[in-house]
Amino acid sequence: MMRDWGLSNRGSAQAREHFDWTLFLASSMLAVVGVINLYSATSAARAALSDIYIQQIYWLVLGGIFATIVCVVDYRHYERLGYLLYALGIVLLLLVFILGKDIRGSSRWINIGSFSFQPSEFTKIFLIIALAKYLHDDPKSEGRTLGDLLVPALIAAVPTLLVLKQPDLGTALIHGLIFTTICLLTRIKWRSVVQLVVGAAVALPLAWAYGMKDYQKKRITTFLNPEENLLGSGWHAHHARVAIGAGGVTGQGFMKGTQNQFHFLPDQHSDFPFAVYAEDWGFLGGVFLVFLYAFLVLWAIRVASSAKDRFGAVLAIGCGALIFWHAVFNLGMVTGLLPVVGVTLPLFSAGGSSVLTIMMSLGLLMNVSIRRHATTGGLM
Repeated sequence: MMRDWGLSNRGSAQAREHFDWTLFLASSMLAVVGVINLYSATSAARAALSDIYIQQIYWLVLGGIFATIVCVVDYRHYERLGYLLYALGIVLLLLVFILGKDIRGSSRWINIGSFSFQPSEFTKIFLIIALAKYLHDDPKSEGRTLGDLLVPALIAAVPTLLVLKQPDLGTALIHGLIFTTICLLTRIKWRSVVQLVVGAAVALPLAWAYGMKDYQKKRITTFLNPEENLLGSGWHAHHARVAIGAGGVTGQGFMKGTQNQFHFLPDQHSDFPFAVYAEDWGFLGGVFLVFLYAFLVLWAIRVASSAKDRFGAVLAIGCGALIFWHAVFNLGMVTGLLPVVGVTLPLFSAGGSSVLTIMMSLGLLMNVSIRRHATTGGLM
């Protein structure tokens, strides 16, 4: 039994010998800086938020346990369970509409006693595994057409549409972009890429007219005209930009950012932790943080390029895409380059489901990295 699940003595020795210390240290540094920033973000907050950084440490420890479990089981076993995990995710998303907890007009959480979790976070991992299984089983190696992508598109569409129905535009976009990123790295024919772009251009007006809620439209119009409603829908983004600008080159100092300390920054622990960080540590600190995220994404691509099979390669690319798009959307909305869509910053934003998802994705990436040394392999 132990040998069958990749936990033999030989497997343990291989894990120790090929442990990816670079990935571990980069992830750990990001998590530590994130906890320090949460301490600053909540240092002047009301009592209910004052211990969020402690909660974050607990979630990181639990996430580390989850990541370890995900890592020690040979990732090829996840291929066998790929569609089962995907089905579990769909069931959980459906249960949200029955048991969901309504927060700010959206029903995204399931409560079990005093514990609550957000299923849409975990379906990102299940989607990556399901897409990896499908592409691994598909022997096609030449450029794929839109017809070839129909099945994986349907696999991605089901959870994406269910999440959009909650409604949660930001998380739905992450699901869709994970699928898009994986497909773009599976040798799509250029004609198919053009068709996808044209199709997206046609779909956008329809999505605006029939698929988006009024508050979601308001966020986009506020993004296009930031000065339209600074005391209402534009408050978050405006003061985030003020905080970033106030940080200057070297920052105002740890826990000395005025926008944060004087309570001008809302959701500073969840959606806007980067504004606190940039105000404290300035442009140089911001560059360092962006470098950490970029390094993790590039490292994921490196792991994928040397994975021993297509399943492992797609897993690595999917995990890298998860981190990349979370960072892009969060940093983009905080700096005013993208509309506010409520996407968390990996290992920086407070939140149990988000932390566990990112830690599990890092565990999958470590899993592929450790076992890529068995044989050589290509990206896809």
